[in-house]
Amino acid sequence: IVTPFTENDEVDYAKLEELVEWHIAEGTSGIVPCGTTGESPALSDEETAKVIETVVKKVAKRIQVIAGAGSNCTKKAVKLTKLAKDLGCDGVLSVIPYYNKPTQEGLYAHFKAIADVGIPIMLYNIPGRCSGPGLSSATIAKLAALPMVASIKEATGSVDFASEISTACDIQILSGDDSLTIPIMSLGGTGVVSVIANIWPRKVAELCRAMEAGDLAGARKIHFELYRLVKVMFVETNPIPVKAAGAFMGKWRHSLRLPMTPLKPENEATIRSALSAAGLL
Repeated sequence: IVTPFTENDEVDYAKLEELVEWHIAEGTSGIVPCGTTGESPALSDEETAKVIETVVKKVAKRIQVIAGAGSNCTKKAVKLTKLAKDLGCDGVLSVIPYYNKPTQEGLYAHFKAIADVGIPIMLYNIPGRCSGPGLSSATIAKLAALPMVASIKEATGSVDFASEISTACDIQILSGDDSLTIPIMSLGGTGVVSVIANIWPRKVAELCRAMEAGDLAGARKIHFELYRLVKVMFVETNPIPVKAAGAFMGKWRHSLRLPMTPLKPENEATIRSALSAAGLL
């Protein structure tokens, strides 16, 4: 979920509560506060704790809350994971360490230390935002044997790699790319950790339910309804486009924190056109 900000660049907690309620009404099955789309790198420790606490309290156990709690510092990731556990989250999303390029042995040790906290973990495999090749299927399988490693957000963009993971172990896989939800779910994946659901949650939920029901034709129809909008969400770095789109829809103020900058004027028409075509403006 995005983190809304006030005109004074403070976290807008009242708006955040409103968005949580909207997601629940629209059929979202889980919320990730303080993920990359929520601009977690730009939040202070105090804001991170309050954002997670606000979401947990507003959700009130109606759906799952999986807090973003990753770091390239293992001690910090453990600390954030303990915080999420203490605040009552159902689990944490933990990204592979970025910039410092650990080996596969280092990745295993990093996530094992986090798993020892005692809260379910969704591994977040996204080499594109991190240095190095990401988690190997062998390391994922080794981690999947740990009781608290429950699932993986698979964001390599490779359906082949999702197949490789499923061949190596039976960890629950969620797509990390909106455009790959159908292929990942067709291989046994259980859903998507979505960007586009920030502005069209009902449609994403309908797509996942259709796949769960074995209605490929219905899911494919929804996929094509979503596809154009999904693609324009990456005309600039996420979450710049989705923050702009939601602002155009009147869902929140058009505000981001540095180093994220507002959408370039030349991209506004592209996003507005996709929103209009989808009936969201």
